[in-house]
Amino acid sequence: MIHVKTNVDRPTADAVLRLSKFSSATIHEAQGRKGALSSKIKPIDRSMSFCGPATTVRCAPRDNLMLQVAIHYAEPGDVVLVAAGEFEEAGTFGDVLGNAMKAKGLAAMVTDSGVRDTQDLIELGLPVFSGSVSIKGTVKETIGPINHPVVFGDEIIYPGDILRGDADGVVVVRKDEVEEVIRLSQERDDAERELIGLYKAGGTTIELCNLTEVLKAKGLLVEEA
Repeated sequence: MIHVKTNVDRPTADAVLRLSKFSSATIHEAQGRKGALSSKIKPIDRSMSFCGPATTVRCAPRDNLMLQVAIHYAEPGDVVLVAAGEFEEAGTFGDVLGNAMKAKGLAAMVTDSGVRDTQDLIELGLPVFSGSVSIKGTVKETIGPINHPVVFGDEIIYPGDILRGDADGVVVVRKDEVEEVIRLSQERDDAERELIGLYKAGGTTIELCNLTEVLKAKGLLVEEA
């Protein structure tokens, strides 16, 4: 087996930029409520946000050897996504590797394992999303695959798929579906803005969400004033 694949079909930078206008929740809903990664994966700081194609890597638990190899092969704008068996008790990534990623122009680090040096990483300004925070050290022992499909956060992630992360979580968009997802996300965004305007103008939830007949059919009883 070839461990490291370098020929990755990435989306265009323009497509990534246009998708980045939308929140993770909007994208998830717009593409049919799919693609949301496990809610365990959260940013180390809620102001962190990113959008970019995935460089995928599978690491053994408590082992960051292949993460370092992945950083070497990742390209500017990539999101390094590390599947490490959801092992929480390990600080697989910290400020030293964070600086290495920042210097290469990588977009973000996402792992289902732990990270450390979080205050330094926040000050560095590199978006870091993880399953835990742990100070426990790691080893560098086990070879694994880079830019192969990985199972991560209850989803299959393919190299080059677009990952969008913000304060609420992370969603994946298949690279061959990105234009359709952008269109659907814009439609949803426009509809929600219109709805908010109607609420501000005095509309009610029952009226604007067309709940009158639904509630009647379900037998809702309301005490008369």
